[in-house]
Amino acid sequence: MSNNKHQIYFDFGLSKLRASAFNKVNLNEVFYTQSKFIFDQIEVDSEIQKIITLLENNTNEYVDDINLMVDDNKMLSIGISVSKKIDDIELKQEDIRFLVQEAKQQILKHYNSQNIVHIIINNYKINHSDYDYLPLDKKCNFISLDILFICLPEKTIQYFKKLFYRFDISINQIICSSYAKALNYKENFSLNDNISFIDIGFSKTSITTYLNNKIISLDVLPIGGNHITKDISQILKVNLEEAENLKFNFDKKETFLNDKNFQLDMLKKIIFARIEEILELCVCSIKLNLNIIDQYKMVLMGDGAKILDNQYKNEISFTNNIDFLEETIEDICLSGYKLGMGSNKHEVTVVPKKQVKQGFFEKLFHFFK
Repeated sequence: MSNNKHQIYFDFGLSKLRASAFNKVNLNEVFYTQSKFIFDQIEVDSEIQKIITLLENNTNEYVDDINLMVDDNKMLSIGISVSKKIDDIELKQEDIRFLVQEAKQQILKHYNSQNIVHIIINNYKINHSDYDYLPLDKKCNFISLDILFICLPEKTIQYFKKLFYRFDISINQIICSSYAKALNYKENFSLNDNISFIDIGFSKTSITTYLNNKIISLDVLPIGGNHITKDISQILKVNLEEAENLKFNFDKKETFLNDKNFQLDMLKKIIFARIEEILELCVCSIKLNLNIIDQYKMVLMGDGAKILDNQYKNEISFTNNIDFLEETIEDICLSGYKLGMGSNKHEVTVVPKKQVKQGFFEKLFHFFK
């Protein structure tokens, strides 16, 4: 890690890039910037360069490393329980290290194309009692852990490492963007709520579900806001850029559509039909993970959800408790920063050790306290 006075968090979306520079000494001193809407992926390199230049000009420092926030269509969450019998002795962190390492090896063995990005311990069962934290002073003869692993494809990790290497930038840590945002935003809701954060992105929709204030799943659907744009383009016979503009301006004055050969009602039908499809798929995921029929809240967020704020949610034939959360660049980057600085006390970080003759080892445990 560099000796720079700023920490850089870079949120890499398929349609827009966002970045922030947090002053390590004065946390109130933050610089934010973002790219234009990216219609063509050949624009990515030039937009990254523009953002890097702005960051360097505003911090008076070279950007040589970043913390990357990213999602992927093929990211997944895997829940696993592991247990161990102990001879009635006081618990030590070494016992937990052993269990998490064992669980991690099982994940890597069966999902060898995945890279573990987050390790979250949701529950400690000591003898026959459940704990949210590790009671190190307790004697026990049996311990079990409920662990959730959030993974990104190894191919995706390598892509971003090579991408930023072209700009002489290394990646300190990788954070799943939708997970970081959900963790941050849930502080605004009741701890007793069963809640799912629906993050509608460019080409994917992620569903981060909490039960009793614990994350139980992060599911991903390979469908997002760009599918709505394509629907508009195909049905109304306009190009993608024009379709994108229609999508985000359909609720403006009708004069915006005066020169078009279609009615505003038709545009609404196209948009809400696809939104309903996305939400129906989300509901299936939520019910499967919560194992309940009702009594859960859905919070819509992400650029793909901006066309459906609280003003229009009645247009959707859902009886669920749906809220719309309008994100800002500050909200998004701060979510990554807070998680990177250890806001989730249930998460275990993986800290690389120096290379030794026997190979590359990992120190698994730094518990946030």
